[in-house]
Amino acid sequence: MSDTGARRIVVKVGTSTLTGVDGRIDRDYLRSLAGQVAALRASGDRVIVVTSGAIAAGVEAMGMTERPDELTALQAAAAIGQVRIIGHYAKLFGEAGVPVAQVLLTRHDTAHRQQYLFACATLERLLEMDVVAVVNENDTTAVDEIRFGDNDTLAALVGIMVKADLVMLLTDIEGLYDADPRTSEDASLVEHVATLTDGLVAAAGGAGSDAGSGGMATKIEAARILMKAGIPMVVADGRREGVVVAAAAGEPVGTYFAGDESALAGRKLWIAYGLKPVGTVTVDEGARDALCLRGKSLLPAGVVAVEGTFHADDAIAITDPHGRVIARGLSGLSSAELSQVMGLKSSEIAGVAPRLAGTEVVHRDRLVIL
Repeated sequence: MSDTGARRIVVKVGTSTLTGVDGRIDRDYLRSLAGQVAALRASGDRVIVVTSGAIAAGVEAMGMTERPDELTALQAAAAIGQVRIIGHYAKLFGEAGVPVAQVLLTRHDTAHRQQYLFACATLERLLEMDVVAVVNENDTTAVDEIRFGDNDTLAALVGIMVKADLVMLLTDIEGLYDADPRTSEDASLVEHVATLTDGLVAAAGGAGSDAGSGGMATKIEAARILMKAGIPMVVADGRREGVVVAAAAGEPVGTYFAGDESALAGRKLWIAYGLKPVGTVTVDEGARDALCLRGKSLLPAGVVAVEGTFHADDAIAITDPHGRVIARGLSGLSSAELSQVMGLKSSEIAGVAPRLAGTEVVHRDRLVIL
């Protein structure tokens, strides 16, 4: 909770929730959402909204019958839709007495530490001004290399950036089920998650509706990020009456994911989730145990494979012999340098590449165990 005592709540609204059955932006729903946000603000809470729907709004504005597939057409639709979406928010939230500001982000804005901190400072100032930031991915300029991929991930990162007390993901399903409710009549709602088990991850399945880019699997990933940050998250039916106010009050709506009490510190969270790995390093079982159990740095001797092209200080993923991602970190070596010395002990490196002797692949201070 912030120093002023006001809670910080991030509310993410998916495209499937924002649009009606006709695929058009539902103004009545946005009006209802504005009323709920106004109620939270009246009780002293500070709110950030992460919104989807720019492409859907652009498709509607252009009179298209379906979402385009070609990249530049999608970006053009997003450019048109961003204006319409923020216009709806400004008008309908304004009617409820809620001032809004638009913030557009890509991975490029979070991948560089200084830009990340500037983005954090902007969101912080908007919270201090009691202005609701309406955050969206900048689909107009984003390409695969700098995309978050879905706004569930973006909402989780925004939650970390503002040190949120709660993140809500509003969607078109009641919450997480122990099986796919679309195919299993016996599926039951999971109301509380303290630990993400393999069974729950498997139950999340794949993509959801056709309107957006996310599904329950992306919400599980958002939960994984936020739980690691010590921030609780709720996944709930965005169309349920008063759901935002109810979730903020701690009422049992949807699925509640508890924050981990042993939360990561700010810079380590940025390393783990603000950056997108540009390469992958596979380690042997001995190195895995040294990293995960004994708190060691990663040395070249424990590396068995290198994938991708990266430079020193780039973000990399670290996988175990079974291909599971066990850590992320900032590399101390380029991929070319690591390929030259991987599997070698320090004494052996001195004879092959003397200037690399004693250099860690990833120093413990720049490493996050996942």
